[in-house]
Amino acid sequence: MSVLLAATSTMHAQTASRPWPVRAVVVTTFEVGKDSGDAPGEFQFWVEREHLDTELDFPAGSHALRTNADHTVLGMVSGTTIANAAASLMALGLDPRFDLTHAYFLINGIAGVDPADASIGSAAWSTFVVGDVAREIDAREAPKDWPYGAFPVGSKAPNPDKVIAVSWSRSNLFELNPKLTRWAFELTRSTKLPDDPVVAAFRAGFTGFPNAQKPPFVLLGDTFSSNQFWHGVTLTRYANDWVRLYTEGRGNFVMSAMEDSGFMAVAERLATAGKLDPRRILLLRTASNYTMPRPGHTAVESVNAPFIGTRLALESAYLTGSPVLHYLVDHWDTTAAHIPGD
Repeated sequence: MSVLLAATSTMHAQTASRPWPVRAVVVTTFEVGKDSGDAPGEFQFWVEREHLDTELDFPAGSHALRTNADHTVLGMVSGTTIANAAASLMALGLDPRFDLTHAYFLINGIAGVDPADASIGSAAWSTFVVGDVAREIDAREAPKDWPYGAFPVGSKAPNPDKVIAVSWSRSNLFELNPKLTRWAFELTRSTKLPDDPVVAAFRAGFTGFPNAQKPPFVLLGDTFSSNQFWHGVTLTRYANDWVRLYTEGRGNFVMSAMEDSGFMAVAERLATAGKLDPRRILLLRTASNYTMPRPGHTAVESVNAPFIGTRLALESAYLTGSPVLHYLVDHWDTTAAHIPGD
């Protein structure tokens, strides 16, 4: 019997008695090949280093789940884009095999970073996720005083004084537990992240952006979640304005990503259904590229270049996220009932 079939049979037997009380779920968005032993995507280091050796059938998801020997940790690949992220997390949350009511969720993945805030390889813990539901006209058709062609639903131009509530449109704003996020940051802020001489030479070209020229580091910074692989100076300005607007100045755009608004929207619904505790969600994004080109280079050149920092970002995600995972799982006598930072 294959490992997958054996695991599936075991899981069916487990469901018949009671769901597994999961302590933590590691959520990634893609894997490029096998789960171990080849070129890594976001999932591979977690599988190999956390010994997530058992595959679990997950027909409603995009990828088989993984678990460790004592079934306290689950690993999931959601698939990229907001739609896949939402569908996969909903499937997991409604899966009768698992009790996720006390589970911590560590969502992590690679992203683009604003060079005003950090460098390739850096890791940012997010308190806010801001989505990209918007009205938009082509910028070439916009009034000359508009900075870009996108503006909030309910408003008539970019950068209104505040977001106008629209009854039929869900909010673009999702706020994670700030105390847990701060606790995770304090635990990991001194983490030594890897560097690479080729990446170091590349980031030196970001003259006028001192944070972009630093070796990788851990910081607090928020995520703009969009289904577009956007890039450039103008759209980086847009992301900063958009995050500032929706958070009423409390947030700061640092990382560009796709899936996070999908994850958070589903988490709200699963929480309403009593399936998970949204106060136990952590979001960690690590920089594989910048959101705009180096001075003297074009956006077209930059957006079409390979992500020079992918390997660093994958390593940073594990090195920053794993101490948090280990603390939450290994101190279950306290973390089961008490969320760190509270």
